[in-house]
Amino acid sequence: MSRATILSAILSNQPQTTQLPEDLQFDCPAKAAVTEKFIQMINLIGGRVVEIQRIEDINLYATAHYGAGERLITPIEELDFYTQFAGDEDPHQFENIAFAVFKTHFAVAENGAVWITEDRMGARVLPFICQHLGMLVFEDSIVSNMHEAYQLIGSQDYGFGTFIAGPSKTADIEQSLVLGAHGARSIIIFLLKKEL
Repeated sequence: MSRATILSAILSNQPQTTQLPEDLQFDCPAKAAVTEKFIQMINLIGGRVVEIQRIEDINLYATAHYGAGERLITPIEELDFYTQFAGDEDPHQFENIAFAVFKTHFAVAENGAVWITEDRMGARVLPFICQHLGMLVFEDSIVSNMHEAYQLIGSQDYGFGTFIAGPSKTADIEQSLVLGAHGARSIIIFLLKKEL
């Protein structure tokens, strides 16, 4: 059988196309259940949630967990360790960052991921090179699933953006899980609770 005959047979044996629904909807739980699901997922993937009432509460966490000699960095102006970025920093200067904190755009309950774009990173390398990672999540910004997440970012204009879920992790064929193997060793989600 010739190559042309085989390719022709494949081309003529295609399944019929099926149109997707115009308005694809998914069940979304109540907002309180979304927050609970997000917290459960963060704990499941190796992270930790610290509930705060105001952004400045992150300063208390940093003081309690990091010593005077350790390098802390953040592009969040409300924090004591705020760092101004010019935008042309050499990534090598961030090699010894103990703790970095960033403000996220939103979080996803179904997998514990947070969405952040480069304009909130200070330097693109920071979330991936720091020893310990902090992410500020506003409770009102948590969405149920990735379908909602992609609806939010589908029409946005950004240069670089990424979903980050939990600390860095890897596992080998023997199913030995290692956290912090090639990136942040831990992740703390600072969950800013909405006022009642």
